[in-house]
Amino acid sequence: MKQFLVVQHTYSEYLGGIEKQLENRDIGFVYQRPFTGQSLPASALQYDALWLLGGAHAVTDLAACPWIGDELRLLDAFRRARRPVIGIGFGGLLVAQSCGGTPHAEPLQHAHWTTAHATAAGRNDPLARAVDGRRVLVMVNGRVDLPPAIAPVAVDDAGNWIAVRCDALTYGLLFRPELKPGMLEDMIMEEGRPVPDDIGELLATARGEWLETQHTTIAVIAALVQALDLMRERRKMPVFALNPVHDKR
Repeated sequence: MKQFLVVQHTYSEYLGGIEKQLENRDIGFVYQRPFTGQSLPASALQYDALWLLGGAHAVTDLAACPWIGDELRLLDAFRRARRPVIGIGFGGLLVAQSCGGTPHAEPLQHAHWTTAHATAAGRNDPLARAVDGRRVLVMVNGRVDLPPAIAPVAVDDAGNWIAVRCDALTYGLLFRPELKPGMLEDMIMEEGRPVPDDIGELLATARGEWLETQHTTIAVIAALVQALDLMRERRKMPVFALNPVHDKR
């Protein structure tokens, strides 16, 4: 069975609207939560793909996210093993950083509804074509400037990157196809979590656009399945059980 590893960074941010799309395709997934003290695996060879989810802090904030070094090493392990990687929000910034981007702490809160636009680099990219002209919610903290050698496949209304494909099997997204209105409500209620000043307006728009947002999520997952060959099960390392041998002498 296909099995995806999902790294979750806050209680409020999980696969959300993407979960059903994966389950409909008979794809299993396992959550790892480093923010609770869980250790991340060192190898990619037990999984078919890696998803890195959103977070409440910038990727430069090592005090709040002391596991970032381990997560970047895990990301690199998946890329070396030629396994798909999809980063969303905080995870998308980590993908961009792993591809040579430069991380910055500012802007502290970067959240807005915008229209996605496929770039020249994304003209033939399945994901860029799927979101071109669609309304999406961008929601991250801080930013990562892309290296000159990597062009985004999609940008927002202001021309800022919101989707990048670092290599054939690696995407970083700053827009949030997994977010449901209830997840935004949970962010507001999460104790001690920093949220944008206009979170109420963002939530109201999310409720009003919910029907169309679901169509966008379906289109995004279909595009990722096509672009990354997500329905193909990768070869996994065997798991050996250690059976004690009893001396019968």
